[in-house]
Amino acid sequence: MTTQPRSANTQARFSFEFFPAKTEVGEEKLKEVHRQLALLKPDFFSVTYGAGGSTRDGTRQAVTNIHNAGSNVAPHLSFGGSSEEEILALLQYYKDLGITRLVALRGDVPSGTGATSSYYYANELVELVRRKTGNHFHIEVACYPEIHPKSESYESDLYYFKKKVDAGADSAITQYFYNADAYFYYVDRCKALGVEIPIVPGIMPITNYSNLARFSGNCGAEIPRWVRQRLQGYGDDVDSIRQFGDEVVTRLCETLLDGGAPGLHFYTMNQYTSVSTLWNNLGLGER
Repeated sequence: MTTQPRSANTQARFSFEFFPAKTEVGEEKLKEVHRQLALLKPDFFSVTYGAGGSTRDGTRQAVTNIHNAGSNVAPHLSFGGSSEEEILALLQYYKDLGITRLVALRGDVPSGTGATSSYYYANELVELVRRKTGNHFHIEVACYPEIHPKSESYESDLYYFKKKVDAGADSAITQYFYNADAYFYYVDRCKALGVEIPIVPGIMPITNYSNLARFSGNCGAEIPRWVRQRLQGYGDDVDSIRQFGDEVVTRLCETLLDGGAPGLHFYTMNQYTSVSTLWNNLGLGER
């Protein structure tokens, strides 16, 4: 499945997300996946940050490795169980390294631990970064077209997203979804509230149904019934799941870009094949 090259859309931005590896084998694999995906020339890579800073050292090391390899990289950052001093030290490290983009997130605290910081919400983190570093960092924040699973209502979710924007966020990355209408409706509602920053769709490749169902249940992302039924019908046929998943997600990406989405952010799960297939299907190879 291929489309015409989209290289003429010079305004669109494309990025890939990793999570920090937990073992030496995983670190070497991540370096190789980064090397392969770097050939596609994305605008930047991002690296996730575990609840309460549980992957702080791993995130910092992965960010350092990717930066030293010559790629633009955006570390994820949240308060959670970290103190303001710890966050400021990490910000200074990234600033000294030459990092100019961050993904500021709500600070979830791991179960069984106590918070050591008075900060909790992402808008407070955005405010701190702006207050301490001015405009050095381009700040990304998260948003949820299908609404955060802990939100009281659609309106309250929009309210809290706008607070992050008003605090100084430059752009946003969405939770993944498979319903393009949900994204476009969400963008329209945000614009009606005066939110004008780019809202970039987060894209999750479909490679394993059971894992996808578990992730989606935890984060509130809806798998359309017709997609769920097809995936369940394939059972353990991994090749058919991947082929069907590539087709569904490619069409989703086409619809989003054709409808004016400002780019795409791919959740790679530290894998190369599915993301590169989507990239080629979308004709993004000649950027």
